[in-house]
Amino acid sequence: MAKKDENMSCCPPADIGCCKVESVITVDERGQTVLPKEIRDKAKIHAGDKLAVINWEKDGEVCCISLIKVEELAEIVKDRLGPMMKEMAEK
Repeated sequence: MAKKDENMSCCPPADIGCCKVESVITVDERGQTVLPKEIRDKAKIHAGDKLAVINWEKDGEVCCISLIKVEELAEIVKDRLGPMMKEMAEK
């Protein structure tokens, strides 16, 4: 078994070209946050949109949290599971 690097992040590597720090936000006493308008506009997030919360864990603790539009997540799942379901149906 390979030795685990304790300093290694649990998140996808930054060199994949899709991730960067856009802003720093604060969690209020009720656990709520506000996505800055610039980010909402850039991501085309509007009032009423549904976002899925995705997290990565390292050593049993959440280390990274991402948001993805539910519609995008559904497309990803469909793209990944569709071919497998078709293959299973053919057997």
